Amino acid sequence: MKIIYYNNLTDKERDKLLKRPAIKTADIYEYISPVLKDIKRNGMKAVVKYARKFDNIKKKNLLISKKELEKSAALLDRQTKNAIDTAIKNITRFHKLQYPAGYRIETMPGVECSRSYIPIEKVGLYIPGGSAVLFSTLLMLAIPARIAGCNKIIVTSPVGDNIEPALAYAACKLNIDEFYNVGGAQAVGMLAFVKKVDKIFGPGNQYVTAAKSLVSIDPDGCAIDMPAGPSEVLVIADKDADASFIAADLLSQAEHGHDSQVLLITESEILAESVNAEIKLQLKQLPRREAAVRALKHSKIIVVRKIETAFEISNDYAPEHLILNLKNASKYKRLVKNAGSVFIGAYSPESAGDYASGTNHSLPTYGYAKSYSGVNVEAFMKSVTFQKLSKKGLSNLAPAIIAMAEKENLQAHANAVKIRLKK
Repeated sequence: MKIIYYNNLTDKERDKLLKRPAIKTADIYEYISPVLKDIKRNGMKAVVKYARKFDNIKKKNLLISKKELEKSAALLDRQTKNAIDTAIKNITRFHKLQYPAGYRIETMPGVECSRSYIPIEKVGLYIPGGSAVLFSTLLMLAIPARIAGCNKIIVTSPVGDNIEPALAYAACKLNIDEFYNVGGAQAVGMLAFVKKVDKIFGPGNQYVTAAKSLVSIDPDGCAIDMPAGPSEVLVIADKDADASFIAADLLSQAEHGHDSQVLLITESEILAESVNAEIKLQLKQLPRREAAVRALKHSKIIVVRKIETAFEISNDYAPEHLILNLKNASKYKRLVKNAGSVFIGAYSPESAGDYASGTNHSLPTYGYAKSYSGVNVEAFMKSVTFQKLSKKGLSNLAPAIIAMAEKENLQAHANAVKIRLKK
């Protein structure tokens, strides 16, 4: 990884330093837009056509039956089953605390206002497939959906000829309503235009991300969880940090894909050099080293004079994952303003949150952590406000309503109150 000395940079160079690799969305939109239009017009027939073309799926029926899921789940080894069970337990315990209570207040005598949270009825969950089947993502999405009380959960994933037993086991444990063997833009189109879900969740490649964006602005489409870009991690470390820990954390994110980005910010030049040496050693052992090497080409180590400067850089970058590998790391928690999920201390690797600590790993990327939260129970719900006015309450509030309506020249609004008062 290239080592950059932050204090030697000009302001212009510092601005460029934090820029992520550009995503050519216009070209992708042009490519997938006809696919989505075809699915919107021709329904499941078109979905099957594209599943055959892009996912090499030969079956006409893309629905994976409960029996097929159970049969595949039975093949899973006991150690992995226990690991998934542990993850489900921890994710459930953490997310149950997120369930919103709602509230009610009498804003003035006879005027009662309240807010209630209601689950989204029908949700679609996209689970990435391909070279790495992310069954953990199914846990991260389906568990909060179940806690929220969603009536129907539909899952799509390009699983090929045989569904991965771990994914099947997770689907059975979480009682998924429908599971379809389809991926890419065609899966997003199916969820939006054929199955007509109310909201789509889940990460994916640039085609999935673009498809989600397009269906979210289509009048016949649906809502999505958040905008997304490639995976990323930023580590802030001091001179006392273990270089092997940091190298492992950086590589754990780099192996996601060539477009992932990893950053280390440290006050120690010696640590920066040590981390680079450790990365070279650990890379040799990685099955996905080719993807990691490509990701490292546009990743950086930034050397600063003060750790506080590292937090300024991090807050500007707004990473998906932020690791604080610092002595007395907890005292720096107050400096974090923008991040998807934060890992505090030397023994809090990002992979803990990816799998089983309890927090969610479906997080905002590409700088969206400045304005978006990670997936949570409330994301599977919407809030509705209520108001109930007694006759006395309306009389008390009437002068304010009428005065404001007439000032805005909306006489019918004022009349809706005046007529009631005359009765």
